[in-house]
Amino acid sequence: MKWIEEHPVKIIFLSGLFIFMFHLNVLPITIMEARNFITAREMLDDGNWLLTTMNGLPRYEKPPLPSWITAIFGIILGKNTWGLRVPTMLIAIILAWITYLFSFKLLQNKKHALINALILMTSFYIITITNEAPWDIYTHTFMLAGIYFLFHFFESHDKQWKNSLWAAFFIGLSFMSKGPVSMYVILLPFLIAYGITYTYSGFRKKILPLTLFLITTIAISLWWYIYIRLADPETFLAITKKEAGNWNSYNIRPFYYYWSFFTQSGIWTLPAFISLLYPYLKNRVSNKRAYLFSLLWTLISVFLLSVIPEKKSRYLAPVLIPLAINLGFYIEYAIRAFKTQFSKAEKIPVYFNFGLISFIGLAFPFVVYFFLKEEIHDFWVYYLLSSLVLFSIGISLIITLRKQQIEHVFFLTIAFVIAIKVCAFPLFKTLQKKEVSANITFFSKTLQSKLDPVYSYGRIEPEMIWHYGKSIPVIKNESGISIPKETSFFVLVGFNDENEFKRIFDAEYDIIHEASFDINSNKINKRLKQQQFASRLTRNLYFIKKLP
Repeated sequence: MKWIEEHPVKIIFLSGLFIFMFHLNVLPITIMEARNFITAREMLDDGNWLLTTMNGLPRYEKPPLPSWITAIFGIILGKNTWGLRVPTMLIAIILAWITYLFSFKLLQNKKHALINALILMTSFYIITITNEAPWDIYTHTFMLAGIYFLFHFFESHDKQWKNSLWAAFFIGLSFMSKGPVSMYVILLPFLIAYGITYTYSGFRKKILPLTLFLITTIAISLWWYIYIRLADPETFLAITKKEAGNWNSYNIRPFYYYWSFFTQSGIWTLPAFISLLYPYLKNRVSNKRAYLFSLLWTLISVFLLSVIPEKKSRYLAPVLIPLAINLGFYIEYAIRAFKTQFSKAEKIPVYFNFGLISFIGLAFPFVVYFFLKEEIHDFWVYYLLSSLVLFSIGISLIITLRKQQIEHVFFLTIAFVIAIKVCAFPLFKTLQKKEVSANITFFSKTLQSKLDPVYSYGRIEPEMIWHYGKSIPVIKNESGISIPKETSFFVLVGFNDENEFKRIFDAEYDIIHEASFDINSNKINKRLKQQQFASRLTRNLYFIKKLP
């Protein structure tokens, strides 16, 4: 434990390496990943670095910075799913590192700061969201970096110009990653919470660097939007109007939809809930003022998210940042005082939470074998390795809990998450069709081999465009139907569009069915009763030739 305390940054990067950088090809590409990766690929293939596109059409809904980063990694590692997932994983590790830096600045305690960083890194939704490679992780990471320098600017009279410029730079990068989202969800709650707990003072001497901060932030944040507005005004205004309408008409959820936000921390759910109990914890934490600050930051973030009509579970990801800092106070208190100051009643949730993790580790070999024994024969190595490691961690957790060594319990919990990602994560492939890779290869090679152009009748899913390897023009869209000028071509048709497609083309064209594609990856498991079949990932391919 002494080595861990003396090398916190090394622990963060090593843990991040194991949690985020292993087995990047296990999960099939998601719709969100496909959209983002297509934009990056079209930057490389078509040179669309500023006027960004997806499937050859303008995509101005999201700023381009994460796409630029992804495209650069595509140059280095190749335009494949694994290579394009790497930058998102690295950004997640950097997020944990910045959490450590900010926590240390706030608390002046390396061990406590390390606890906060490891909690964030092992929170369920932080891990989940990085596996979908969304641009959210970029915007929140850059914003936290900006807040780190902004906190320096508020707290110190030294290096004001430097701190204001660095804060403006990273906050601008955050805006260039996903617009004002992180400003609203992280920065605004931070400013309110800081004002309540630390108060703003001595700003008369900071007027000029603060002015520079505001001007630089605005310049970095808005230059791309101004360029798009001037270069393609009609499309920009249409997309802006549509995006603005979504806030009030798309994914509408009730005000209380986010109130279970602490459950998104996964294995930290119960400790996270306890950390929110201010009357209980306020006189037990090591830094009462900083604890109130993190609590307000967390709760204000949730409140501001709740006010917006449009709600999605992934929008909660930024709340896990202040929540991890807030939760760290409870974990630090448990490590410091469990043996001497905890009452029997206080010990119950600790025993329950970490005892449950221990039970999962002990039960893992038996439960996984029961549910996956028919599919596991190709994954015996991972099954045996994960069973051995998780069972051992389960035993170790019981022993350390009985000895009331909460610091050991905490680090064993981190090891538990690492073991799942490194050893058990490949077992997810047992739930995927063996033929899915062959099906995707067949889909890509079949279409790429055609001499005649390939179109889509109706919407073409991002996953299909990604696997195809280049743009697929759409014949039918919101504007109507545009018949190709060629006398012969191929058309991908979804099941729901079959009748309309044949009705339109049957009179003047010869229609020949060439192939059927299904790139759904999940299969039925008899015990899990799992089948996630999506008709949107199926298409019929027709060869169309104009009649003489």
